[in-house]
Amino acid sequence: MIGLISATAAGAAARDRLAAAWPDRTRVYDGPVADAVRRAFAECEQLVCFLATGAVVRLVAPLLAGKTTDPGVVCVDEAGRYAVALLGGHGGGANDLARAAGEVLGAEPVVTTATDAVGIPGLDTLGLPVEGDVAGVTRALLDGEPVALAAEVPWPLPPVPFAAEGAHTVRLTDRAVAAGEREVLLRPPSLVVGVGASRGAPVEEVLGLVEDALRDAGLSVRSVAELATVDAKVGEPGLVGAAERLGVPLVTYTAEELAAIEVPNPSDAPLAAVGTPSVAEAAALARGGELVVPKRKSERADGQPAMATCAVVRRPARGRLAVVGLGPGARDLLTPRARAELRRASVLVGLDQYVDQIRDLLRPGTRILESGLGAEEERARTAVAEARKGQAVALIGSGDAGVYAMASPALAEASDDIDVIGVPGVTAALAAAAVLGAPLGHDHVSISLSDLHTPWEVIERRVRAAAEADIVVTFYNPRSRGRDWQLPKALGILAEHRAPTTPVGVVRQASRPDESSRVTTLGELDPAWVDMMTVVTVGNTATRTIAGRMVTPRGYRWQTTAEEAR
Repeated sequence: MIGLISATAAGAAARDRLAAAWPDRTRVYDGPVADAVRRAFAECEQLVCFLATGAVVRLVAPLLAGKTTDPGVVCVDEAGRYAVALLGGHGGGANDLARAAGEVLGAEPVVTTATDAVGIPGLDTLGLPVEGDVAGVTRALLDGEPVALAAEVPWPLPPVPFAAEGAHTVRLTDRAVAAGEREVLLRPPSLVVGVGASRGAPVEEVLGLVEDALRDAGLSVRSVAELATVDAKVGEPGLVGAAERLGVPLVTYTAEELAAIEVPNPSDAPLAAVGTPSVAEAAALARGGELVVPKRKSERADGQPAMATCAVVRRPARGRLAVVGLGPGARDLLTPRARAELRRASVLVGLDQYVDQIRDLLRPGTRILESGLGAEEERARTAVAEARKGQAVALIGSGDAGVYAMASPALAEASDDIDVIGVPGVTAALAAAAVLGAPLGHDHVSISLSDLHTPWEVIERRVRAAAEADIVVTFYNPRSRGRDWQLPKALGILAEHRAPTTPVGVVRQASRPDESSRVTTLGELDPAWVDMMTVVTVGNTATRTIAGRMVTPRGYRWQTTAEEAR
């Protein structure tokens, strides 16, 4: 919850804009400002104060308890020009809050955290539990001193300028070790604990068994990613409570799934009870990995039979592949999610001209693998191969990466051994439509006229089907120097079913500085106006030109019939 506090009419107006934008995340605090700040500080995870920074400093100073518990605090000035991350930049999320508030209010975010200022991700912002000399090692990174990465467990990390050796160390480990001098420990979520329990097993017995098993194996409880069990035990209070106390999800599998997994210690008891010879070991191994703690039973002080079993698996590191759509080219049409993925990636793969568009958004140290036109499959294979090495990879494409772009070849290459995240982008068809007016107001279809990957007979059949169905058509890849007959042929097919006066929009370089557009008709369109940087949108029989803009009505109604229009 984000507390909102203001003192003036201008501040209240900006406060209300933020509250309207985030209705489920914000709470307005009225009354005397000092009381409002105190109440919000105690009740909320974050605060946005529409007050002077000096005033907020004096008000929150007596309330500070520590960077791990204090809320993030952002100040917005009276004129709404700046959103300043005042407190809890990383731990409290104030840096991200300042950026988010700035987008809503049109204010410039001011982030003074040193790592953010120079583009280095803070060690406490990598999404992993962190221990040790965070301040000292971070200072070494900022000063350009060599900091070594000791990755006992490979895990995809954002780009951090690590060195082969150095006086300071970041150790990526799931072992229960203490941080040494000038060392930071990062705890990857690499451990899966399989658990089984008799009905009514106490949470203390389950939790004690898990903690004992980890301690005896020299493993850190902070690296536990999940508890896993059979679905028949999904509501067992002891398992649910243990997962809640550990702060991890309880994942379940069917008895059939678990019975198919080979384990070293099968048993007749669970087979009779829930239909699988193994619960703890099989559930831990369900997604693969190395069994580091075989099945063990709990020990009860009263000498009664054990009510819980557990096993621990170190799961293999899964690389991360984000397939990112960059939009049509304009920087303000690049989505915030795409920006975040670009900064998260340690490896970027893409067409050289697209890399140039976003090179300034990458963090220092990002490894860039770029290539020229016509190497889509090679880029897809490269991106997947890098992800399989345990890297955090971003594969970029223009528009939406799933529309005539890189998502299809990448996903055809990828198997289930990596995590794949799709990041949508604004397509060329949508960007062109916004320029033209509202040509896509009813059913519409996009068709590529390039026959490099699709036989022309297939393309022609699709164009004819769209023509007969009276669907608005957007043509991608409409014409090039070596491919100049396909567009006239496609337009001729549409002309068999639509009047010469049917509106047609031609947009070149949509959203880019040299954008150009025109609205013409099917009968007057000159294919010479069109090249590979152009999108052509042909209306249906209901599309009209109104005030120079293409408009296709949402309802399928028009004054004249299709026959009359022809």
